[in-house]
Amino acid sequence: MKQFITRLFIITFLVFFFYIAFNDDISNIKDKNTKQVSKDITNAELKIHFLDVGEADCTLIQIGNEYVLIDSGNNEDGLKLVNYFKELGITSFKYVIGTHLHEDHIGGMDYVIRNISIEHYYMPDVSSDNLTFTEVINELNIKNINWEIPEIDSEFIVGDAKFKVLWISKNEEDINDTSIVLKLIYKNTSYLFMADATKNVELNILDKDLQSDVLRVGHHGASTSTSAQFLKKVNPNYAVISVGTLNDYNHPHNVTLKKLNRLNVKTYRTDQDGSIILSSDGDGISFEKTKTDTNGN
Repeated sequence: MKQFITRLFIITFLVFFFYIAFNDDISNIKDKNTKQVSKDITNAELKIHFLDVGEADCTLIQIGNEYVLIDSGNNEDGLKLVNYFKELGITSFKYVIGTHLHEDHIGGMDYVIRNISIEHYYMPDVSSDNLTFTEVINELNIKNINWEIPEIDSEFIVGDAKFKVLWISKNEEDINDTSIVLKLIYKNTSYLFMADATKNVELNILDKDLQSDVLRVGHHGASTSTSAQFLKKVNPNYAVISVGTLNDYNHPHNVTLKKLNRLNVKTYRTDQDGSIILSSDGDGISFEKTKTDTNGN
């Protein structure tokens, strides 16, 4: 009987020992990663809402009590977006950026300009005779808001966050390549917003500090963006693709998804995940997938 109890004690001790050792190894592996998802970020001052607007783009950024808006979806999304912003208690934007003139990026902008106060409005130095652009300009004039054109390498500060303009162009041969490309740095975390910039732009900015924890993938995951060389330089831990369900453009392209998967980049998609809300305290990053009434299509 004593031998049995002794053996039982030894077995129990060994099981407990290996359990502790195994879990310690797992913790060590996690600690070696450059960034880990924080499960409970209670002091998050940065929130980024990658909103589901179908085959379009709209990103709401909150730093403390100040707000920045990048793009505004399609025309049909405008009213829904304004309602969403008002439900959050937003009465003014510090900066609003229309990254380029395509309707799926500035379609809802006239609703935003009409209904919410804007301190600074950025857009490339490009004009168009399309109705969407005309409506945006008319609303800016009515509200007496200046259309500002940022310069490459210029910066602007919102709270504890710094935004840097990595690219902007007035070359009208490809409107996508006029896109304002932004990098957001918040304490020890960083975020890259590529709008619809193609591989041509990526090649032009390879000499810049591109490394970012989160990549807002260019042009809805099209094969014309997210080159292997560029993606390696950014080296993100997470990627977000804004894309519509069963769209006509085959977005996101399998080539792009394979590149992200090859680098073990955790990828979120608005067609599958709905709106994606990121929270950060400047060290950790967490993601929440949620349904929002922001897609007018």
